[in-house]
Amino acid sequence: MSTATMKRVVVRTDGIILTDAQKPEPKSHEILVETTVTGVCGSDTHAAAGHHPFVPLPYNPGHEVVGVVRQVGDSVNGISVGDHITVEPTLPCWNCKMCTTGRSNICENLQFFGCGYEQGGMADFFTIPANRVHVIPEGISDLQAALIEPLSTPVHAVRLSGGVEGKAVVIIGAGTIGLLVLAAARYAGARKIVVTDMLPSKRERALRLGADAVLAADRADLIEAVRAELGESADVVFDCVSIQSTVDLSVKLASKGGTVMVVGVPAKPVTVALPELQDLQVRLQGSATYMPEDYEEALKIIQAGKVTAEDFITSQFSFDDVAEAFRASAGGEEVKVVLTREAAAAGANVGA
Repeated sequence: MSTATMKRVVVRTDGIILTDAQKPEPKSHEILVETTVTGVCGSDTHAAAGHHPFVPLPYNPGHEVVGVVRQVGDSVNGISVGDHITVEPTLPCWNCKMCTTGRSNICENLQFFGCGYEQGGMADFFTIPANRVHVIPEGISDLQAALIEPLSTPVHAVRLSGGVEGKAVVIIGAGTIGLLVLAAARYAGARKIVVTDMLPSKRERALRLGADAVLAADRADLIEAVRAELGESADVVFDCVSIQSTVDLSVKLASKGGTVMVVGVPAKPVTVALPELQDLQVRLQGSATYMPEDYEEALKIIQAGKVTAEDFITSQFSFDDVAEAFRASAGGEEVKVVLTREAAAAGANVGA
């Protein structure tokens, strides 16, 4: 390790702090990256509150990260100093059954950059294996590129559902992931999409971003109202909240032969109405992170202008204001909060 120091964010039980750390040096298969943009994910805010089932405190956050390559290891090919890259933060072992059968996102020995791993992207610099990054093509800004990772999760969920082309779709929850599921499902050819959420502001945004209809999640006749909007039961339901009430609702909305995709990270176990699941032949499918092909599809969606930084990045903060950025992200009204060098240069929060 170098004796040079840098700043790094650490999430601890007593708060979110910016601390001094040693600047890492890349091994032969790694690259050194200077961070330009890193997003605050819902999983980050859940972990900071002690609600994430798989990320214990303390941890070094930052998995939605974009940066500039500053150094490459001796054995690295195809990546050059000065390239702008985004990280695919899954760190598979490459040897287990999942890895050797094309399912490295659920590696049996999976580590995750920025979520319990020794490094994260909320730092001035980080090192990472060169095979875990994607070079950003010209014409894509760093702010746009910061949406590739979060969009890849919905792209994966849409693909894992069996596809939505020509189908009736319901999205429960219009937070960041729900809105990105909306974009991914629309791009994949869904015939009709209904979005539910508790907050009017989020329902309005979902309607503006392409939902055919939006409904208040707390209305007493929600199941009937959703079916009235769709004209039928749902072919695919994407649960982006994943609590007991939304899982129950998803199964009821799918009705006979439908698919329920669990996309949101559950904070705790829920029960499932197994008789309904069996008798109605409902498929309940978990969806975890992404694969390289999902990153490629996410990039296509962004290049097509279907997901823009202007629509999704609602606030920018400097690293010095990271605690405030976490509070904003957890507040419910923001879509995507990011930490950026530009915000640091401006000396203030910059809203989109």
